[in-house]
Amino acid sequence: MDTALPMSEKPSATTHDADDDVRNQDIMIYINGNILHRSEAKVSVYDAGFMLGDGMWEGMRLYNGTWAFFDEHMDRLFNSCKAVSIDIGMDRAGIADAMRRTAEANNMHTDVHCRLMVTRGLKAKPFQHPGLSRSGPTVVIVMEHSKPVDRLQSRGIRLASVAQVRGLPHSQDAKFNSHSKLNCVIACLQAEAAGADEALMLDPHGFVNTTNACNFFIVRNGQVWTSTGDYCMNGVTRQKVIDLCRANDIPVFEKNYSLYETYSADEAFLTGTFGAQTPVREIDCKRIGRDGQAEGAGPMTRRIRDLYKQLIADHTG
Repeated sequence: MDTALPMSEKPSATTHDADDDVRNQDIMIYINGNILHRSEAKVSVYDAGFMLGDGMWEGMRLYNGTWAFFDEHMDRLFNSCKAVSIDIGMDRAGIADAMRRTAEANNMHTDVHCRLMVTRGLKAKPFQHPGLSRSGPTVVIVMEHSKPVDRLQSRGIRLASVAQVRGLPHSQDAKFNSHSKLNCVIACLQAEAAGADEALMLDPHGFVNTTNACNFFIVRNGQVWTSTGDYCMNGVTRQKVIDLCRANDIPVFEKNYSLYETYSADEAFLTGTFGAQTPVREIDCKRIGRDGQAEGAGPMTRRIRDLYKQLIADHTG
């Protein structure tokens, strides 16, 4: 008898899995200077973010009262908004103050994830032209008590390579942390249909690039490989891992490589603000690592994870 669960009923595992926290049912949310209970926090259906996905966002982590790598996240946000002519309407100090107010309203100090969203704002009519957004941006800050589940580190995640690719910069540059995430959603659906947790996306030339949600690394013969960066998310954690490798005499390469090299990698892991470094246990039903290797993070991934934890501790005090 076939006892397999239908795909819709299979337990999911994603790089953003967190234990439920009842405190999140009563969080306070920042919207354009106002701090409202989540049941009252609403954005108009005429907002450009809702209507068109016209906006940028950042995900950040709060550790011991300090937002990790705040400046790097602001660099990405302001660069992205400038590139698409969105005036955020406040400077970095203003955003920091808004985040401080929101954290204080929620009595949040550590193990907190923030999603900061900036859209082009309300539209006068329900059409595409950006000139129809005339009243200034919409700025939303959502903070939740959130800590990655332990099983992500102990078991790892399953990936499937998919048909959906990360496009060329003149199509929609993957460096934008844009609200327009449909290509990533399609990739995730394709991975789930293949029985995996998340999607491994290729670049337009067929080289391994990134997942639908995180940046991607492999380890081969003591070397750490990641994509060239030409078609992937401009990841803050990705860059921190590259910098840590260089500072600690770990050979690291930003290069083109194919699924051929990926399947036979000694280790693979994902990077992102929420999960930091998440081990990959299989890709396209092929087990990553050498025969007999235990599930979870391999020795290089563990070393990089420890270096990153120390970097966070040094940064946040």
